Amino acid sequence: MYQRHSGSTSAQRGGRTGFSRSRNTSVSRTRGKELDVTQFVKRAAPASEKPFVPEFHFADFPLHEKLKRNIAARNFTDPTPIQDGAIPHVLNGRDVIGIANTGTGKTAAFLIPLINKVFHAPKKEFVLVLVPTRELALQIQEEFTEFSKGSGLASALIIGGAHMRLQVRDLRARPNFIFGTPGRVNDLVERKLLDLSVVNTVVLDEVDRMLDMGFVKDMKYLLSLVRKDRQSLFFSATLEGAVRDLAKTFLENPITIFVKTRATSENVHQDIVSIKTVEEKIETLHELLLKEEFRKVLVFSKTKRGADRLARSLFERGFKAGAIHGDLSQAERRRSLERFREDHLRVLVATDVAARGLDIDGITHVINYDLPMTYEDYVHRIGRTGRGANIGYALTFVEEFSGFRLTRSSDRPASKPRSSRPFHRRAR
Repeated sequence: MYQRHSGSTSAQRGGRTGFSRSRNTSVSRTRGKELDVTQFVKRAAPASEKPFVPEFHFADFPLHEKLKRNIAARNFTDPTPIQDGAIPHVLNGRDVIGIANTGTGKTAAFLIPLINKVFHAPKKEFVLVLVPTRELALQIQEEFTEFSKGSGLASALIIGGAHMRLQVRDLRARPNFIFGTPGRVNDLVERKLLDLSVVNTVVLDEVDRMLDMGFVKDMKYLLSLVRKDRQSLFFSATLEGAVRDLAKTFLENPITIFVKTRATSENVHQDIVSIKTVEEKIETLHELLLKEEFRKVLVFSKTKRGADRLARSLFERGFKAGAIHGDLSQAERRRSLERFREDHLRVLVATDVAARGLDIDGITHVINYDLPMTYEDYVHRIGRTGRGANIGYALTFVEEFSGFRLTRSSDRPASKPRSSRPFHRRAR
């Protein structure tokens, strides 16, 4: 059962696709200067759809009593649309494709039924959850901890930027759940420190984002190592092209749950800020951050160095500011997020590493200090504000000297927004 898999070598598979390698996806991505800036001007639309009435309540699901108590302790009574649609099928062992926007409760849609599954056979059930970013993996593990209290179930967080030695130690504890990013999971597999042959449930969350980040080879390879008689769950914002092809290859007669929800950006007042010179940019940001209504602000920078420079400059100007980007260690990234979440930081300067998988309550404003690469990236950036029924604000800095013609859209807001060791194998 635990025999060493042969597998193809890294060279045969086209090289290891970890975080450090360059991605080849940029050729298909629209550069910022080709964006239509009028798309960044839009008034938040009032909610018009009818309230969702779930078919089930959490109390209706056939769940382990410990799990039901943990769900009740979090004041969960009615499932969201994706939870209402997916949980019954996951409980029945079906493969599922869930299509829904971020912030719709996808994590609980797979965690709750899978924790229930492991509750009943902890020595036989092993789950691998792959996600595109460290932050999303960490958030899912935190959700797992809340839902599995008192169960004795263990998990391992296998992500880049953290000590591999500690991750190997966690694997030796025979965790039932692994939450990881494809690059680091692949690293441990290739080092013969992680055996996926015991995995009988796989979850790919934010599949479209992982494909966009160039993880397709990693995902295909890792899926080829787990058990053939597995249960597979795919969650994505879209079901197009490569996502559909991957699902056809690795899912068996899946149930597709499509949840059409109000786009996150519809809850966000959007406008542009015209900048004439580079020097004017930081001064304009300074003036905005002085306004009382800019209480909790996420600022997006194009580069890691730019994020560090901007955060340092804002700190020197007296703002409680920090930075988060891919060059920081996982401990540093986690510390910055916690300080921002708990309001010890008022401003967090981030690269697009924070555009997805970042769920922090109370972000009042998103500021695109640098333009995103694509409109899709823009939508994900501004989706960090205006969560749920709340209204958020997004401002995009546009430099007049960059060649843009600053034409305002007709739906611009009337006024500017205020302002036998399963998983583990010893190295030999």
